[in-house]
Amino acid sequence: MQDLQNVKQRFGIIGMSEGVNRSIEKSLRVAPTDISVLVTGESGVGKENIPKIIHQFSHRKHSKYIAVNCGAIPEGTIDSELFGHEKGAFTGATSTRKGYFEVADGGTIFLDEVGELPMATQVRLLRVLETGEFIKVGSSIVQKTNVRIVAATNMDMNEAIQKEKFREDLFYRLSTVEINIPPLRKRKQDIPLLFRKFASDFAEKYRMPALKLSEDAIKVLVEYDWRGNIRQLRNIAEQMSVLEKDRMLSLDKLRNYLPDSGSNLPAIIKNKKTESDFSSEREILYKVLFDMKNDLNELKKITTKLIDKNISEEEKEGLIQKIYNNSPEVVKNSNELSLYKEASEKDNKNKKDSNNFEYAETIEEVETLSLLDKEIELIKKALERSKGKRKLAADELGISERTLYRKINQYDLQNQDD
Repeated sequence: MQDLQNVKQRFGIIGMSEGVNRSIEKSLRVAPTDISVLVTGESGVGKENIPKIIHQFSHRKHSKYIAVNCGAIPEGTIDSELFGHEKGAFTGATSTRKGYFEVADGGTIFLDEVGELPMATQVRLLRVLETGEFIKVGSSIVQKTNVRIVAATNMDMNEAIQKEKFREDLFYRLSTVEINIPPLRKRKQDIPLLFRKFASDFAEKYRMPALKLSEDAIKVLVEYDWRGNIRQLRNIAEQMSVLEKDRMLSLDKLRNYLPDSGSNLPAIIKNKKTESDFSSEREILYKVLFDMKNDLNELKKITTKLIDKNISEEEKEGLIQKIYNNSPEVVKNSNELSLYKEASEKDNKNKKDSNNFEYAETIEEVETLSLLDKEIELIKKALERSKGKRKLAADELGISERTLYRKINQYDLQNQDD
């Protein structure tokens, strides 16, 4: 018991509960070995103390101890952070860099939030655990390392394995010995001790008398749910130490600082994802590309139908509307089409009015199908209708005034707009 108390004082651990004592005892027993340890527990319970105890009471205590928060490193750079990279391995790799496993050779690495590791990195980590070998990013040389890995997570690993977010073989390799830290609500006898410790620390920090609670307030403090565990208790103690003038807090004042126990804190999120949700940006890109491919195939089908000579004009107009969804470009095209139809009808009417004679032999004029002739004819008609005003003619044709000016010079139609 005396040994446990010395360890608690050395590492600043407050508590007399059975769960805390058991976790410290386990840490002391596995420390002299090289067994991999997995520390589990909710967020804010103090999991970071266990790896420090294991390292300090092992034969590696004179070597390096490196703590890595796996959830804080971006997915694209975590391999480089853990295993290092060679010069030129990727954009921005201007020099060779050693990874944590190479730097901590002979020491201990604490992988916090190990459940957040990408699947590709989990494969690399499993190889290090099995053989002690790793390869730098951009290298082909196998390197050896002798490190002890202590991992921690606040996730339900069995659920993560079922959802295929964590490798089952890596879980069994990491959890050779599993140490669970109980939540604060299951160690109620430690709550008054922790509060007094935090109140004393903040009184020294802010140079003010220590905060005290009435008996009724202590009872409520002990019975509170504490979803944020020790971290939440510490934050509330700091708030009250700074904001309250009276150093003796009553029950009513304490309740002003305790959130509703029925509300979920941001640290606990249990929203089930639907099938339409995406787990990575890669899946989003795949879906966008798949939708673009479907749209392209649909456009090919519509284009094939438009080329078909047997299709009616109404069907063609419907297909065009389907492509552009009544966009401004369609309006311009429809204006050009109506202008062309009006010009054709006017020509036919003039021909009928001028043709008052009967001939024994009728010479039929073959209608030209040249796009150039039709374009010149449309420009002439538009200039006639706008009385030579190029801006109005350009708007009616659906083209810019600059384009109309260029075409007038190209087809030598200067006399037409006078």
